[in-house]
Amino acid sequence: MPDPIVQAENLTKRFGDFVAVDQVSFSVEPGEIVGYLGPNGSGKTTTIRMLLGLLTPSAGQARVMGLAVDRHAEAIRARVGYMSQKFALYDELTAWENLAFYGGVYGITDPQRLHETLAQLKLESIAREPAGALPIGWRQRLALATAIVHRPRLLFLDEPTSGVDPLARRSFWDLIYDLADQGVTALVTTHYMDEAEYCTRVGIMRRGKLLIMDTPTQVKRRAFAGRGWDVHATPVLEALEALQQLPFVRRAGLAGDHLRAVTDDQLTAEDLERGLRAQGVVTVHVEAIEPTLEDVFLALAEE
Repeated sequence: MPDPIVQAENLTKRFGDFVAVDQVSFSVEPGEIVGYLGPNGSGKTTTIRMLLGLLTPSAGQARVMGLAVDRHAEAIRARVGYMSQKFALYDELTAWENLAFYGGVYGITDPQRLHETLAQLKLESIAREPAGALPIGWRQRLALATAIVHRPRLLFLDEPTSGVDPLARRSFWDLIYDLADQGVTALVTTHYMDEAEYCTRVGIMRRGKLLIMDTPTQVKRRAFAGRGWDVHATPVLEALEALQQLPFVRRAGLAGDHLRAVTDDQLTAEDLERGLRAQGVVTVHVEAIEPTLEDVFLALAEE
């Protein structure tokens, strides 16, 4: 079995008295797409920066592609691709010029390689457009192009879909799948819980701690206690208040035009409907649902 392409052991980063990353341990195997989830400020980006050698760990250790991050930071950065949250593009340069610049940083000067990268991400039509004039979805693709122009085996993607619309997000994940099919491993940070469903494995961060890491299915099984329900009732706000008062309801909230509830394991739909009617809610329809990773995160956060 090949060695992990990323291995972190008790990785810790302190800024004065503040612990940004607290004894985080995990591995990433070759060919995986690993989602690193959590709200803003949970320690995701700090973890990535330590793995890239941009920040020195306060404690613990990590290896990336077999290289220790505290001793071989420059060698690691030359061999991996990195896409930051802010899309580090030069607005006054064209898409082609941005790609040529970043290719030069990695020693790629062959125009054919640049053309191939543009074609791979379907960017030929905007090659001569200034990066600053591009819609955010195109800027996102261009930022990914600059991260893969040297054909790395490992990609660090830090909040790559932040601020883009749902269609662009889905399209971007299709690109990540395409790269994975070509043998690229990816560690992707995000605060969009639904994106974790696209990943081989997911880790959930909160307040600097890695709460769990496993496949999406196993994360739900291990971390989610209770049953999930979609509750269709009117009036909605009165029904929400009634749900929150039922002793067997652990959590309830709005979910679009209906309600989402988490209850004790043994509860049935009839029990839930009966409880709501006893609270004066007349129109009720209840459906059992699979928990989402957002449900899992909320359950972990409560613990």
